[in-house]
Amino acid sequence: MAFWAGGSPSIVDYFPSEDFYRCGYCKNESGSRSNGMWAHSMTVQDYQDLIDRGWRRSGKYVYKPVMNQTCCPQYTIRCRPLQFQPSKSHKKVLKKMLKFLARGEVPKGSCEDEPMDSTMDDAVAGDFALINKLDIQCDLKTLSDDVKESLQSEGKNSKKEEPHELLQSQDSVGEKLGSGEPSHSVKVHTVPKPGKGADLSKPPCRKAKEIRKERKRLKLMQQNPAGELEGFQAQGHPPSLFPPKAKSNQPKSLEDLIFESLPENASHKLEVRLVPASFEDPEFKSSFSQSFSLYVKYQVAIHQDLPDECGKTEFTRFLCSSPLEAETPPNGPDCGYGSFHQQYWLDGKIIAVGVIDILPNCVSSVYLYYDPDYSFLSLGVYSALREIAFTRQLHEKTSQLSYYYMGFYIHSCPKMKYKGQYRPSDLLCPETYVWVPIEQCLPSLENSKYCRFNQDPEAVDEDRSTEPDRLQVFHKRAIMPYGVYKKQQKDPSEEAAVLQYASLVGQKCSERMLLFRN
Repeated sequence: MAFWAGGSPSIVDYFPSEDFYRCGYCKNESGSRSNGMWAHSMTVQDYQDLIDRGWRRSGKYVYKPVMNQTCCPQYTIRCRPLQFQPSKSHKKVLKKMLKFLARGEVPKGSCEDEPMDSTMDDAVAGDFALINKLDIQCDLKTLSDDVKESLQSEGKNSKKEEPHELLQSQDSVGEKLGSGEPSHSVKVHTVPKPGKGADLSKPPCRKAKEIRKERKRLKLMQQNPAGELEGFQAQGHPPSLFPPKAKSNQPKSLEDLIFESLPENASHKLEVRLVPASFEDPEFKSSFSQSFSLYVKYQVAIHQDLPDECGKTEFTRFLCSSPLEAETPPNGPDCGYGSFHQQYWLDGKIIAVGVIDILPNCVSSVYLYYDPDYSFLSLGVYSALREIAFTRQLHEKTSQLSYYYMGFYIHSCPKMKYKGQYRPSDLLCPETYVWVPIEQCLPSLENSKYCRFNQDPEAVDEDRSTEPDRLQVFHKRAIMPYGVYKKQQKDPSEEAAVLQYASLVGQKCSERMLLFRN
């Protein structure tokens, strides 16, 4: 019998794909296909290993597209936040938010938003009936309790701590991200040559932004008149032409752009609260009604759902329920691992919620919903940038947590290609499960929807199932290796299903997780 030092093991019930269903991306009525399993409980390490093999969760339903058969192959994509630099369009979104918070400015014209994984529920729409049936009929709680009791009797269960709430405020920048003082890029103006450039007999036309910068420099010099700048002043050079060398030509970091200081009389206040997705958490419970109302408003306005399709049951099942067991190891982030809601509070009300999973190696974006009245703020892009910055923050405490998973990249679906703009990023090879820079993948995707990104023809899946008899099965309230379980079975289709499960989850997960068989 295997032992699980971190608590109860993952318990899953696997269901092989039996049919094609309607695609949530291209709307092909019979073009999408995926394998799935119902996960009553799952450790964060098991889920980390599963998403690194192309799996994805929707509530407690974990599914993996059949990549070489589905009409719109869905490639797992991850961004590398430590090397991430915001693009020009990203900077525009961040500056737009700052102008709105500082002065209440509302941009003119319509803004195209990019909600992170907004079609996640459409992608598994064909499995809704199965999910509902499993939610009612799978009595796995009793089974989980049995496993916990057996582990406790072995003295293997470790006590879990409640994850702490993490608050990211627009005000306390250094305290929250530890990014230090913002670095400013400064343009050095040169005198035009005779006969060229501006009329030197007239004062130069200056932008308000440059005037503000010079005032700040003058203020700093008044506070520290000595030093290197003093020599330049003695030579008659304007102090504004000689900024400190250490800060010259340095682009603003993502944190500088997000947490730029606001005036004391700012028009709005924004704070981002990290709340565990659990009704046992008082803040999650107290904000549930407001969060749910926002979800309904978003689904009806953005996805044209009917109100009766957005009930509390559906909301709870897909965006609140999670199979992930919360963990707070001493070497992990202060907030712990598990499933969370990042709530965006503007002037005391929630305007957006990002559903995320914090895992040993990454922050995984699950879903985003927001108030359509604030679409002009491009909250899809803004929240993704905040989640990238949040990943960088977690990395400071937990060094192995260094990636931001954005769900699926679908090259054949224009609405889902925007995820490739968050670079540097990688796509997961659907055959060998290695990460390949997206730049190397795009030429192949232009020629074929389904591609093997690993260019080494000899490469194989390193974690492929090589010893299926070691797979762990939970049968008749007993844990046993598959080698023992299969001797009790006479149905040939059962062996095919178990072996397919083993090949999809890999050798490591097959030995750690418990495959429930009734």
